[in-house]
Formats: sequence, structure tokens, C-alpha cells
Amino acid sequence: MKNLLLVVICCLLFVSTYGQMVNKIEVIDFHSTHRCITCKAIESNTKFVLETNFAKELKDGIISFQIVNVDDEKNYKLAEKFQASGTALFLNVISDGKEKQIDLTQFGFMYGKNKEEFVKRLKSRIERQLNKI
Repeated sequence: MKNLLLVVICCLLFVSTYGQMVNKIEVIDFHSTHRCITCKAIESNTKFVLETNFAKELKDGIISFQIVNVDDEKNYKLAEKFQASGTALFLNVISDGKEKQIDLTQFGFMYGKNKEEFVKRLKSRIERQLNKI
């Protein structure tokens, strides 16, 4: 009986630890093979924001950054999930097992070539989401 109780307790501990949800933010920069100046600026400025302001979160895995070519067949499924057919910038906020996709594409094109404004605004948006997870 003691052995059975010990097995049940171990199983419960394993399941409760294994089932814990990871809260994080995935920053995803989609692009096509042929890229314009603004598309390249969006990527460059996004990298700058993350490396300058969120280096610890990147290192700890709380934030990740992906650059995804939508023209590459291996990325079709991910591009389809976000409905990205060309340049697009998304925050995929994962909190308590639920995903919330924030489309920043329009923002990216509006401020992509204005580094100072892009950096300030993207930093603020990421900080806002970090406070929620």
C-alpha cells in the first residue's frame, strides 16, 4: 500500500511539473525572398530593440526572435498560421497555454525607416506584453 501511495504521489508531482505552461513572447519577422529597404529596416530595427533592451529576456528564453522567409517551403505552415504572405511583423504572446497574436505589420511599415520612433514604440509594446505574462 505504501508503494502504491508513493507511486501515485510521484506521478502527481511529475504531471504537475510537466504540465506547467511557459509564458513567453515570440517576435516573428516574416519576409519574402525579394525585400525592399523598409522590409530590411524592420528586421534590423527589431534586432536592435531586442538586443539593446531585452538581452536578458532573449538569453532566458522569455523572448525569442525568428526571421522567417515565407517563400521557403519549410515555413509555409508557420506563415499560414499567421496569414503572412510577405513582410509581416508579429508578437506571439504565449501566456498560460494560450496564444495571442499581435500583428505589428502596419506599425513596421509606418516606422520602419524611422529608427528612433520604431525603437521607442516597439520597446514599449514588448514591455506592455511582458508585464502581462
